[in-house]
Amino acid sequence: MAIIVPMVHQSSSRPRLSPSGDTEDIVALLAPRLAHFAGVARTEHVTRAAQEMNVPQSTLSRALVRLEEDLGVDLFVRRGRTLALTVAGRTFLGSVERALAEVERAADEVRADADPATGKVAFGFLHTMGAETVPGLLHAFRADHPRVRFSLVQNYGEAMLERLRAGELDLCLTSPVPDAPDLVARRLDEQKLRLVVPADHALAGRRRIRLAEAADENFVTLEPGYGLRRITDTLCREAGFRPKVAFEGEEAETLRGLVAAGLGVALLPPPAVPRPGVAELTVTAPRAAREIGVAWLAGRTDTPPVAAFKRFLLSRRGSLLPS
Repeated sequence: MAIIVPMVHQSSSRPRLSPSGDTEDIVALLAPRLAHFAGVARTEHVTRAAQEMNVPQSTLSRALVRLEEDLGVDLFVRRGRTLALTVAGRTFLGSVERALAEVERAADEVRADADPATGKVAFGFLHTMGAETVPGLLHAFRADHPRVRFSLVQNYGEAMLERLRAGELDLCLTSPVPDAPDLVARRLDEQKLRLVVPADHALAGRRRIRLAEAADENFVTLEPGYGLRRITDTLCREAGFRPKVAFEGEEAETLRGLVAAGLGVALLPPPAVPRPGVAELTVTAPRAAREIGVAWLAGRTDTPPVAAFKRFLLSRRGSLLPS
């Protein structure tokens, strides 16, 4: 014979939740009982719900009583051997079912993202890596991992490190290679920088130049905070001058366009495709290069697809950049 536990509420020393109660306290108390409530509401029978959910009937009954005590309202009324939802119970059930469905959807999503074959990698990289380097890397990686998905973010270095710390990125390619206690970083490659001048500039016929020879030129640079801007300022300082900055921008190819328009000179990495209107000179002194590295958050456990892509990137030390 099925045993139906009546929803009779005895006086209890346990405090009820007040409408002004702390939200985190409410969630902590209610969350473990929501699935129990939904199961009983679906079957309208404690015994059947306990069998379907594979929990002791006594545990289920106590959970329902405590849930009603915590809420301070009756969710069920007894009708013979079955239970029926009250008006408050029906209102509560609609929200509970939506919440449980959302939790299930979120669980499915994170499991899918962690799947070794079809999971997802959130990968950040510098704008200058987007035209050629990153597409080539992804093409090579997907030869052995054809169904791994990527969420790609282009940004400057400091912004990507912030997103790493916020958990929005798994890995990022950046320069300079960061040195911070909460991050792990590995140097992968080095990229030579060139002094880019207008095609009709007096220096355009040169193949090599000492940076000090450009001390009187107007420079176009990335904005402060960008890694390439810090490198530009450092190299000019080593060459004995402070650059006269005429224009600041957010993207290297825009700077190359400003140089082509005769608005200044710039220290830039090589372009993916040669741009008309400029000449690119090798800087002989000081040594003009930037290190490219991969960074990730220290102590974070990688999903299988992230671990696979990290191993792939580390295997490209010295050959990350197109030749």
